Amino acid sequence: MNRYAHVTGWGMAVPDRVLTNQELSRLVDTNDDWIVSRTGIRERRIAQKGESTATLAARAALRALARTDLRPTDIQMIIVATASPEHIFPATACIVQDTLGATNAAAFDLSAACTGFIYGLSLASHSIRAGAIENAIVIGAETLSRLINWEDRSTCILFGDGAGAFVLQASHDPGGFLASVLHADGSGSNLLTIPAGGSRMPASLETVHKNLHTIQMNGREIFRFATRVMASSTREVLTRSGIELDDVELVIPHQANRRIIEAAARSLRLPMERFMVNIERYGNTSSASIPIAACEAIEQGRIRPGDHVVLVAFGAGLTYGALVLEWVSTERPIPPARRGIQRLFTFMGRVRSLLRRFWRHIEGLIWGTKSHKKR
Repeated sequence: MNRYAHVTGWGMAVPDRVLTNQELSRLVDTNDDWIVSRTGIRERRIAQKGESTATLAARAALRALARTDLRPTDIQMIIVATASPEHIFPATACIVQDTLGATNAAAFDLSAACTGFIYGLSLASHSIRAGAIENAIVIGAETLSRLINWEDRSTCILFGDGAGAFVLQASHDPGGFLASVLHADGSGSNLLTIPAGGSRMPASLETVHKNLHTIQMNGREIFRFATRVMASSTREVLTRSGIELDDVELVIPHQANRRIIEAAARSLRLPMERFMVNIERYGNTSSASIPIAACEAIEQGRIRPGDHVVLVAFGAGLTYGALVLEWVSTERPIPPARRGIQRLFTFMGRVRSLLRRFWRHIEGLIWGTKSHKKR
């Protein structure tokens, strides 16, 4: 019997702090009209003290879980797609796994920049369809504001913070994930990068002084690349899925630049009404942009059961790809009881985490004492 991977839960989390174009104009030589005309962005969200990629990811995942009948312990895989992880290691996904209390889940990060959420959805969906797992959470989460040079007008106007998550469940009913195409072109790896902080260019006074730990981008080259691959990836994934373009109810593109989305629409000969666009309020949230846009599209009633939805993105690497979903779930309010259960499992997860840390401390004392006696 065939297995399918359905999206059964979705959730998003963004910081409360809104940074407007007017505020940015006091930091760099720019203004609202200039930013809007070139990007479509009017404001973006900025993480504050106590907020990070992991906290936003966990909030989005908890909200997605609350829409399902699953408990955190039912989740078998957690993927966090991010270009701004909590640490080089451990994986941000492991911190999220601990926060959720998802004690039976494998957890790892996926680095494919703005295409990361599509890469993650494809990987989790194939794992479900192959019978390796039953339930997964895929999260796109970013705090890119921590990686920006706020004196660089070409990049500081673009990026924002946020997270979005999908819960995937196995089903024998047709629908859900239909097909994906994933691509990379490493010859363009220098076009969008954070040069320092890795093994090739470790942190030093010089790298900090030269702002090499912040986002560096060749905007013109990225624009040309994006306008080409957004349309081609969409056509390719539709061919693979056997779905006609006329049968696609909504395209949810990576929210990098409104002009890129408009160029893709022209190339596909689709009206902008068939595209979900919310870049004006969030800016470019990298791997989080597609799930955030999807959550808002669902809330607005733009995605209904039976609809065919295309997700398409491009990003640093260079990476690009697209994915087709046949939507099966309906928008429904989160019952108060589910919120209560969610809080209980989160609390239990934190207690379990504290107990394990305490036990490791006790083990260290015991084994440390034994080693000392042997000497």
